[in-house]
Amino acid sequence: QVQLVESGGGLVQAGGSLRLSCAASGRTISGYIMNWFRQAPGKEREFIAAITWSYGSTYYSNSMKGRFTISRDSAKNTVYLQMNSLTPEDTAVYYCAATRDVGVFRVTVSAMDSWGQGTQVTVSS
Repeated sequence: QVQLVESGGGLVQAGGSLRLSCAASGRTISGYIMNWFRQAPGKEREFIAAITWSYGSTYYSNSMKGRFTISRDSAKNTVYLQMNSLTPEDTAVYYCAATRDVGVFRVTVSAMDSWGQGTQVTVSS
């Protein structure tokens, strides 16, 4: 099991940037794919991006590609989500999640094995 703790959320003005962090712990982190999701009020949780611990390969939701960048620091066991050009529509709780690496990206909520507690991002207009 992987334990995940997000940080870095907060209030930002439209057009601004934020970087979220997800600290991971557990004995077999290298065997997981790390993911970011978000959930806005009244909406379903949606996939943003994923990265493999092993090679740093990435995969993005088409709607998020370009403004959001996922990265990892293996030495710190931390995954990041850099978010640029934020709009009020990006307001949501952002979650870090881990799924076992089986050789393909699985980006559904049901495929995740572990979740963080979430961090709130609020973008003001």
